[in-house]
Amino acid sequence: METVLLCNNDEQLQKAAEMIKTGLVVGIPTETVYGLGADALNENAVRSIFAAKGRPADNPLIVHLADFSQAVNYTAYIPDLAYRLAERFCPGPLTMVLPKNERIPFVTSGGLETVGIRVPSHPVMHRIIELSGCPIAAPSANISGYPSPTSAQHVMRDMNGRISAVVDGGQSEFGIESTVISFDNEKTVRILRPGSVTKEMLLEVCDSVIIDPAILNGLGENDTAASPGMKYKHYSPMAETIMIESSLDDFVKYVGEHSDENTYSLIFDNDKDNFPYKHLTYGAESESQAHLLFGRLRELDEIGAKKVYVRAPSCSGVGLAVYNRLIRAAGFEVIRI
Repeated sequence: METVLLCNNDEQLQKAAEMIKTGLVVGIPTETVYGLGADALNENAVRSIFAAKGRPADNPLIVHLADFSQAVNYTAYIPDLAYRLAERFCPGPLTMVLPKNERIPFVTSGGLETVGIRVPSHPVMHRIIELSGCPIAAPSANISGYPSPTSAQHVMRDMNGRISAVVDGGQSEFGIESTVISFDNEKTVRILRPGSVTKEMLLEVCDSVIIDPAILNGLGENDTAASPGMKYKHYSPMAETIMIESSLDDFVKYVGEHSDENTYSLIFDNDKDNFPYKHLTYGAESESQAHLLFGRLRELDEIGAKKVYVRAPSCSGVGLAVYNRLIRAAGFEVIRI
């Protein structure tokens, strides 16, 4: 099919909404990353998302709503804590996993009895949800396993000929996917996928926040993924990616001993004056690293890197989300010096 690039104006957003209403798939900007949007209640449309991405059928999709009050239409139960979290973080980069009702097809939920609900803050995504009148299922708009897209150009590169249209809404603000949580009880939430809403931020509302072990260790082959990004290798460029936890001096020494002409490194901004080998930088602190990470991983493929050594980020705050994306991109291969 021909993939049309649409602009961010009322006429073209209406066109995108009409496409979704009729069962087509559209690339849509969000504040986190670009998503592949389709009517979450239309099983054929949702299957088209999986086909376009090459996504495993047991990897659940997140359902995006215009307002959290609409969640009652698609869920069987909403705890009071979810409403308090929605008041603090919605709209924004937080997804809450809740028991679904019969309106959400199992193809959308990845065969689970739960569904991830999110209210995006990006004005383009928000407007398309309103215009279409549909809850929109929207995983990241990339080939499954590849780094998520943070621009319309990234989506066109991956999805041209696979979907009906892409709406250009500029660069994504956060650069990594939403934080996904589930509810252990009425006072405790569990982070299934870290993002820009951090544990520290959640503790402003919750009594207790648990970091799921799969964030840093992955799931077993037969384990069930309650959230996108938990089970399969994700976010990985074509280049072999290896993460190194070390001081800068040890990192420089290791890279120097294990590099050839096709080896590049991904380092912090303030490392570059002391790093003599081929490299790209990906920010000085966690928020900028999150914003730049996926774009840099794509750039490494464009310049022909075959192997990439990444200097490991901090695991605190948003850094946990950056570390999570990198350890999955590396297939959990980490060298600790």
